[in-house]
Amino acid sequence: MTGSRKRSLLAAAGRPHAGSRLLSSLLPCLLLVAACTADSGPPEGDAGASTAAGMPTGVPPSFQVDPSWPRELPDNWILGSITSLFVDAQDHVWITHLPETLTPEEIAAVQDPPMGECCVPAPVVIELDPDGNVVQAWGDPATQDVSEFPRNSHGLFVDHNGHVWIGTYRHHRVMKFTRNGEHLMTLGRYDENGGSNDTELLGGPAGIWVNPETNDVFIADGYANRRVIVFDGETGAYIRHWGAYGEPPDDEARYAYNVRTADSPPPPQFSTVHGVVGSSDGLLYVADRRGNRIQVFRQDGTYVTEKTIAPLTRASGSAFVVALSPDADQQWLYLADGTNHKVWILRRSDLEVVGEFGRGGRQAGQFIRPHGMDVDSHGNIYVGEASTGRRVQKFIPG
Repeated sequence: MTGSRKRSLLAAAGRPHAGSRLLSSLLPCLLLVAACTADSGPPEGDAGASTAAGMPTGVPPSFQVDPSWPRELPDNWILGSITSLFVDAQDHVWITHLPETLTPEEIAAVQDPPMGECCVPAPVVIELDPDGNVVQAWGDPATQDVSEFPRNSHGLFVDHNGHVWIGTYRHHRVMKFTRNGEHLMTLGRYDENGGSNDTELLGGPAGIWVNPETNDVFIADGYANRRVIVFDGETGAYIRHWGAYGEPPDDEARYAYNVRTADSPPPPQFSTVHGVVGSSDGLLYVADRRGNRIQVFRQDGTYVTEKTIAPLTRASGSAFVVALSPDADQQWLYLADGTNHKVWILRRSDLEVVGEFGRGGRQAGQFIRPHGMDVDSHGNIYVGEASTGRRVQKFIPG
């Protein structure tokens, strides 16, 4: 039972009634409600009595925007397109953005000569604390060589060792940094792509997930290639890769996405492999953006199942980024949809859509191209926008 409905029932039960006849007529209903709420546990087959951010097991969560988050950025910083967002073990929110998407009017203070008093591009990588204050920021295209910072950043993950992994989707590499931005290792090579079956080079990497038990790095290698590829997080050694349905990827295959109908068969190959996240029970969830679907695998690449979301979505597709709820059973899967401008809520056990929030717009709680998303330990969802909104919003359960 939701908190609001429970409060309504309690209020109804506590109101004075005009006579015992009305009270007696309500008594069976109240007893029925009491019997339901006093149930000793979830129905057989549910995953125990755990809760996610205060929501009972099996009850889909709902969310409302926190308009006070984050705090104002310092030093007249302004954000370009937000490409990635990740919440680390401290519930710190990391974002990457594209300073190159800012217009001269937006960054008038750095024009030569200056056009106005505000603003200046924020550093490429920003770490925020749970209150929305900037903790640190790094990555400066104006002073650093491209070998030192993530140019055209896309994909962000802070691993169990505190290392920060960032993809560069236009330049075919994933870079590993210390928490304060010291470059440690690069997977792939700048501006080189050998196709979807090359074991050394990358092709438009997007999402990143690192398994804390094995230190394997899973990369959604999907803007130019059509696969998930896995590397050793310490040495950078290639481990394995696979395409849609766990099969070898085929770069020559074609699919008529723009004329797809509700009865069309799903694409046999990945289209834009864009997001990836692993669950605590050993599954891997892959967002195939233009394919309008989530595909589920075991971490060895064995295909399990798929779910198509809004199948007639054109353009960039509906499946941008996947994230999991923080409860022990990870009951809920969240999918950011950058074409329909919303977040879908799915029940993870059967991938059924059970809710959604957001819509297109520039008001609080609305999105223009939600592109980065993650969840903190309290069940709050953070969403970054890649289009003209260019902001990060916090959504709290309730």
